[in-house]
Amino acid sequence: MSAADTRPPTPYAVDVPLRWSDMDAYAHINNVQFLRLLEDARVVGFRDWFGQDRSLLDEGVLVSRHEIEYRRPLGFRHAPVRVAMWVSRIGGAGFDVAYIVTDPAGYGEEVYAVAETELALYDFTRAAPRRMHPDERAVLAELAGEAAPFRRRRR
Repeated sequence: MSAADTRPPTPYAVDVPLRWSDMDAYAHINNVQFLRLLEDARVVGFRDWFGQDRSLLDEGVLVSRHEIEYRRPLGFRHAPVRVAMWVSRIGGAGFDVAYIVTDPAGYGEEVYAVAETELALYDFTRAAPRRMHPDERAVLAELAGEAAPFRRRRR
């Protein structure tokens, strides 16, 4: 199954710029910096998905797990990377976001990483997890697709 087979018909995508400081001693984007690229895409995505005035970032959401499969080295360049993302699981108090990190349109077709992030909804005023609101569930359902297309998963 190809990566394209597991995404929604038109996955949400964000072009994320690379920073000079993302590069490691081998002139590649450091593996840890991929988490920042995913976070940058998520922040933009949440604002677009839930609106400027109300975002999950304002309500409270915590990362509870990341899984990344690095497909090929990503050298530093001035062109951004494209992060396609969709919702791969919706639960009662959280959800997962799947990603594919590729070249932007017109730059190439390389896949650099496939990833998935588990997110927990959290009420910071109560310092406790919270249940998902029906309107949040409706937004996430519109973005739903399959799990991230990892080559190999350990269970």
